[in-house]
Amino acid sequence: MHLDSRNAERPVRQRLARAAVALGIFLILAGGNGAFAHGIGGKDGAFVAATTGPEILPFMYLGAKHMVTGYDHLLFILGVIFFLYRLRDVALYVTVFSIGHSITLLAGVLLKIEVNAYLVDAIIGLSVVYKAFDNLGGFRQVLGVQPNDKVAVGTFGLIHGFGLATKLQAFQLNENGLVANMVGFNIGVELGQLIALSVILGFMVWWRRTASFGRVAVAANALILMAGFMLMEYQLAGYFLGKGA
Repeated sequence: MHLDSRNAERPVRQRLARAAVALGIFLILAGGNGAFAHGIGGKDGAFVAATTGPEILPFMYLGAKHMVTGYDHLLFILGVIFFLYRLRDVALYVTVFSIGHSITLLAGVLLKIEVNAYLVDAIIGLSVVYKAFDNLGGFRQVLGVQPNDKVAVGTFGLIHGFGLATKLQAFQLNENGLVANMVGFNIGVELGQLIALSVILGFMVWWRRTASFGRVAVAANALILMAGFMLMEYQLAGYFLGKGA
């Protein structure tokens, strides 16, 4: 009976392993072709640049789209909830993160607080590294300390908000309707985060019920750690090569 159970689990482990390898290959290829520079471009960028008044609903759409496709933000959220089993804890940490990035998104654009986009995105990559390292028990086992998780998530939330702000600051935003548009964009970010979180959380609930979770969780966080380092490397390369000057 035990042998049959192990045989039944093998396809699940194989699928997870293939998914991990595929994600790793995607990240490597993405790093080589500039896909890490996820800004607001194409028709969306043209729309933002041409906006001359309040356009709340379109900006809500843009905010939701940016969050749903923002793999750096999603990797961090995945790391944050990876070992959170109670919905109350998930809600608490995500709320702390949301408050942080809402403050700096709005302040960055409305108060014109400019920061280097490459450096901010590099720190966002560091946030992914931080959470994966924490999930692997690195702080306790290697450094002998355990940082306050809520403070860390809130602090990195502030950095993520500046990352969102820099994408909008790349355009000469019209002052007419700016406050309404930024509020709409922020609401869209929150809606996009809620959609993404629902999908991630649904997957995590299913995965935790399988016997493979305990064995693959370490490898998954190691992969998240690698992705964070790759995000940092790409952004720092852009900065030191003079693109961020």
